Amino acid sequence: MDIGAIIALAIGFASVLLGYVMEGGTVGALLQKTSAIIVIGGTIGATALTFPLSELKKLFYGFKLIIIEHNYNEVDVILEIAELSEKARKNGLLSLEQYAQGSDGKSVNSLLKKGLALVVDGVEGDVIKDILKRESDLKFRIYESNIKILEAAGGFSPTMGVLGTVMGMVFILGNMGSDTKELAHSIAVAFIATMYGVGLANLVYLPLAGRVRSKAEREVSVNELIIEGLLSIQAGENPRIIKEKLNLQLLEQLNKGKF
Repeated sequence: MDIGAIIALAIGFASVLLGYVMEGGTVGALLQKTSAIIVIGGTIGATALTFPLSELKKLFYGFKLIIIEHNYNEVDVILEIAELSEKARKNGLLSLEQYAQGSDGKSVNSLLKKGLALVVDGVEGDVIKDILKRESDLKFRIYESNIKILEAAGGFSPTMGVLGTVMGMVFILGNMGSDTKELAHSIAVAFIATMYGVGLANLVYLPLAGRVRSKAEREVSVNELIIEGLLSIQAGENPRIIKEKLNLQLLEQLNKGKF
C-alpha cells in the first residue's frame, strides 16, 4: 500500500481542519449533509454524464495504481536485467524459463515475465518489442483516461459548491424576516457547500490525478527499460554492455524529465 499517498491526504485534511479549529470553529459545524449531497452527488452526476460507462469502469486501475506501492523501480530493472543476461550468457536463453514462469520464488514484473516467456520461446525481437510496447501503451491510455476523469471531477466540484451556496442564499433571502443571529448562521452554513467543493477538488480529485500521472509515467519508463533489456539479452549482448546501455537510457529519461 502507498502509505505516502495516505499520509499526504491525511495531512491535507488535518491542516485545513486544524486551521479552522484554531480560528474558533468546531468540526461539527462543518458536517452538513445537504452540502455534501449537492457537491458530491452533483460532481458524480456531472462526471458520469461527461464520460461513458466504459471509461468510468477503468477508474479502478487508477485507484489501484495509487493504493498499491510499486517497489519495482528503474534501478531494480537494470540490476535484474543484468542478472538475467549473465545467466543467459552462461546457460543459454532456456535457463530463463524458470524466471518467466515465476518458479524461482522472486516477484517478477508482469511485463518482464511476459517478455522472458517470448524470449525463451524464440520469438523474433521485432515481434517481442511490438507486443510489449502495445501492452505498455494500452495501460498508459487507461491511466490517461483515469486522469481526465479525476481532473473533470476537480473542475465540477467547486462549481457544485458554488451552486449549493447559491441555493442556500436563495433560501436565506426568501426568509429575510428571520432573527439576525439565525440569518448569520444560515449564511455560514450556505458557504460550507463552497468549502466542500473547493476542498474536495484541491485535496482529493486534482492531487489524485497528479499522482496517477506521476506513477503512470514512472511505469512507462520502467517498461521501456524492460523492453530494451530483453531485446539486448535476446541478441546475446555482453551483460556489462547491457547494463551500461540501460544506465544511459535511464539518464536520458531523467534529462527529459519523465519522472
